Amino acid sequence: MAFITLDFETYYSNEVGFKKQTNEEYLRDAEFEVVGVSVKVDDAAAVWFSGDKAATKNFLDQYDWHESALLCHNMMFDGAILAWHYGIVPAMYYDTLCMARAVHGVDAGGSLAKLVERYNLGVKGTEVVNALGKKRLDFDKASLARYGAYCINDTELTYKLFNILAETMNSDELDLIDLTLRMYTQPSLKVDDALLIERLDEVKQEKSNLLRSLMSRMSCATEEEVRKKLASNKQFAAVLEEAGAVVPMKTSPATGKQTFALAKNDEGFIALTEDDDSYIQQLCAVRLGTKSTIEESRIERFIHIGARNKGMLPIPLKYYGAHTGRWSGMDMVNFQNLPSRDKKKKTLKNSIVAPRGHIIINCDSSQIEARVLAWLAGQDDVTEQFANGEDVYSAFASKIYKKPISKENPVERFVGKTCVLGLGYGTGAVKLKHTLKTQPPNADLSEEECKEIVELYRQVNDNITRFWRDCERALDDMMYWPKERKAYYLDQHKTIKVSSSGLQLPNGLYIRYNNLRKEDGKFIYDSRKGKVNIWGGTMVENVVQALARVIVGEQMLSINVRYRPVLTVHDAAVIVVPENELRHALAFITKVMSTPPTWAVGLPVACEAKYGISYGDC
Repeated sequence: MAFITLDFETYYSNEVGFKKQTNEEYLRDAEFEVVGVSVKVDDAAAVWFSGDKAATKNFLDQYDWHESALLCHNMMFDGAILAWHYGIVPAMYYDTLCMARAVHGVDAGGSLAKLVERYNLGVKGTEVVNALGKKRLDFDKASLARYGAYCINDTELTYKLFNILAETMNSDELDLIDLTLRMYTQPSLKVDDALLIERLDEVKQEKSNLLRSLMSRMSCATEEEVRKKLASNKQFAAVLEEAGAVVPMKTSPATGKQTFALAKNDEGFIALTEDDDSYIQQLCAVRLGTKSTIEESRIERFIHIGARNKGMLPIPLKYYGAHTGRWSGMDMVNFQNLPSRDKKKKTLKNSIVAPRGHIIINCDSSQIEARVLAWLAGQDDVTEQFANGEDVYSAFASKIYKKPISKENPVERFVGKTCVLGLGYGTGAVKLKHTLKTQPPNADLSEEECKEIVELYRQVNDNITRFWRDCERALDDMMYWPKERKAYYLDQHKTIKVSSSGLQLPNGLYIRYNNLRKEDGKFIYDSRKGKVNIWGGTMVENVVQALARVIVGEQMLSINVRYRPVLTVHDAAVIVVPENELRHALAFITKVMSTPPTWAVGLPVACEAKYGISYGDC
C-alpha cells in the first residue's frame, strides 16, 4: 500500500475561512477554491501542483487511492476537500493533529507550527499570510512558486512528524482516528429538513406568543424589548424585584463573589418557577422559553448543513476531544448533547434519519462507568450484582429507604441511580442535594438526609473509598517522582500504570496532569482553561471515564469489521445497517458490546440496543 502525504492550500479572506465559518461551511462556500496541492508518495520528495478544478482532479487521479493510505495534518479539512470536491476516498486516513492530541494530551498545542518546534523538525513558513484574499489566478508566477514551496515544506514536516508520533500509538488508536474521520468525510446519516422546518416555525411562534403575553404587564412596546429584559440577568433581576420577589444569589465559582442565581439549574431560580405568585412563575417560564435560542439555532444549522450536502449530515467529532480521551463535538454541531427528554425538542434527533433501505441501531453500553468503577476498585459485591443482571440502582435505593425499591418507584430509584453514578467519585452532600433537586424527576431531600446517604454509600462501598485514597497517593507519587522509582500498577487488575508521565491506559496512551503540584494543600494541574483542582475522587472519575472510552473504542472497531459506526455519543455506538440484515446486525452488535476486552477479565459489560428509521426512534 502506498503512503501519500498531502496538503491543500485554499482561497481565504476576511469573510471566507475559519475566522467566520465552520470547516463544513468553508468547504461548501461558493467562493471556496483550491489554489494548489502538495503530494508526497512514501519517501519521495513532495511535489506541488496548481491548476483549475478539472486539472487538479486529473493530477490527483494519477494515484491509486484505493490502495493508498492518506496522511494530513487536520484531515477534517484536507480529507474532506479530497472527498467532497474530488470524489476521492483513500484506503486509510492518518492525521497528525489527532495523533498529537492523543500522545501529548488535549492541552498541548496541536498546530503544525508548535509540533515541529516541539520536535525540532524545522520551521513552518508564513507564506500563507500573503495569500489573504487571493484567488488562484491572482498569484503571479513568483508568488505562486513561493506558495508552492511553503506547501511542500508543510507536507514534508507532516511526514516527519508522523514518523515520530506513530512510534507511541498502537494500531487500534490509529484505526479509531480513521473511523472518526470517515464519519465526517463519508457521511451515512441524512437530514429530514421538512421535519426541521415545521419545528422551526413552531419554535418561533411559541417564542412570539410568550413574549407578547408580557408586553403590556412589563410596559414594553415590542417583543424584542421583553426578550432583552428577560435575557439580561441584571434587567431580569430588576423585573423580579419590581414584582416583589427576592432575587436568589450564589457564589460565583470563577470569581468567588456573589452573583445572580438565575440559571435554569440554580435552586433559587427553580424555587421562583414554583412561586405562589403566578406572575413570577410566568416571568420565569417566559425567560426559559426565550433566553436561549440554542434549539432554534441548531435547527437552522441542521437545515443549512443538509442543504449544502445534498441532504447528508457530515458528523464532525473531535477524536481525543476530552482530557480522558473521549470524543467531543466540534464545528458548532455537538451531537453529544442533543435533547431527548422533551418530545418537541427531540425533533433534532428525529430529523437524523437512515438512508433508504437502511436502519439506525443505537447500542448503548449499560451503566459502563458504574461497572468499571466497581470492578476496578475491587468492590466485588457490586460487580457481582452487575454480573447477575441485578438492578444496582434499586438495590442501593433499597438501602437508603430501608424497604424494597424497584422501577415501580421512579423517584426513589432515581435517588439510588444518582448516588451510584455520583457518589463513587466522592460527591458530597451539598452537590448531591442540588443534583437530586434540579434533575428530573426531582427529589427534594434535606442536606441532613443527603449527608446520611453519603455516609451510607461510603460505608457499604469501602473498597471504592479505599481506591480514592490509592489515587490520592498516586497523585503524590507523580508530583514527587524520584528518578530511580519504577512505574507501578494502580489497581489489582493491572490495568492502570502510574509513572512520572501520568497514568498509562491499556491502549498505551496517558492521562496527563501537566505541572502537577500542591497549592494551599490541594493538588493542582494546568490546562488551557487555567488551573484545575484534583483529588483522589476526581482522579478515579478520570480513570473510569478513560477506561470506558477505551472499551467503547475497541468495541466500535470490532463492529466495524462488518458494519461501520457512523456516530458515537458518550458510551454508545450508532450504526447504519441494511434493513434486510437488521436481525443479524443486532445480534452481532449486542454480542460485541456485551463482551469485555481481553485486558479486563471479569468486567461485567452489558448493552442495550434500540433501532429505527430515525436516530430519535432509538
